[in-house]
Amino acid sequence: MANSTTEKTRVAEAQPLSMMAVLAPALGWLIPGAGHIIQRRWIRGLLLFVSIATLFLLGLAMQGRIYKANGGDILDMLGFVGDVGAGALYIVTLANDWGQGAIAFATADYGTKFMIVAGLLNFIAVADAYHIAIGKKR
Repeated sequence: MANSTTEKTRVAEAQPLSMMAVLAPALGWLIPGAGHIIQRRWIRGLLLFVSIATLFLLGLAMQGRIYKANGGDILDMLGFVGDVGAGALYIVTLANDWGQGAIAFATADYGTKFMIVAGLLNFIAVADAYHIAIGKKR
């Protein structure tokens, strides 16, 4: 009996997808913080944009390397997933052929990690924007 009650509660909580539930995460991935800004969470959106863009740009300034899609080493694939999370920052960097140098010194390795962390932070921000859009979080 308890199992059917739990299932009924879960079904009752399910809501149809709204346009905001699709738009906020997509825009939030492309432009960090934009998913919050379109939901009128101005300060959170601005803080996310500044934090993620600063991390990514500092990583580039430290001559960090970006990862491209490939089927090679598992760490390269994970690095790619982290980098692609930065959205437009990653796309612009890849299009301009930046971040392609060999890691010659320690600061470049830190820069690479900064860019990966920026993308991972943006994935968390996208999930947060989605939860706000569906009303699961305020």
